Amino acid sequence: MTTYVALLHSIVIAPGRRVVMANLRDMASSLGYRNPRTLVSTGNIIFETPESPIGEIETKLEAAFRERYGKPVDIIARTGTSWQRLARSNPFPDGEGSQVIIRVMRTALERPAFEKLKPYADPSQRLALIHGDLWIDFAGKPSEWKLLSALTTKRMGVGTLRNWNTVRGLAEML
Repeated sequence: MTTYVALLHSIVIAPGRRVVMANLRDMASSLGYRNPRTLVSTGNIIFETPESPIGEIETKLEAAFRERYGKPVDIIARTGTSWQRLARSNPFPDGEGSQVIIRVMRTALERPAFEKLKPYADPSQRLALIHGDLWIDFAGKPSEWKLLSALTTKRMGVGTLRNWNTVRGLAEML
């Protein structure tokens, strides 16, 4: 068995309607994934299944989500080993846990796309590209900075944001 971490890009399926984590666990179980467990109510799930290509895991989860909720959502998956490597890679360990944000990418973010983000960053903010994922120390609430609005799928590719507290929490669950 291999352990996987999967992250939903959004758990909002309609105004005032969100995915309940118990339902997400049920969805994973219906796919034959074992021991599904979630962390906080933001679409983070860990489960076990025989080793499969990441793309296959993502495709199965996305299809099940679309069938169950009638809405497409991007889901980013990593093996547990890969997630542990991500958690050990934090370039800003001195940053506040809720202000250090990681954009976990489906396909590695390329250096040119990373460079195009720099004009949106405030001088007090720190950015790093580690193993294709974008790390940002917002130096304050992310919602208060224009950099957050630059982190679009169109500009960067498929990915989803998680704060350092969540990344660390998932690593501890593994």
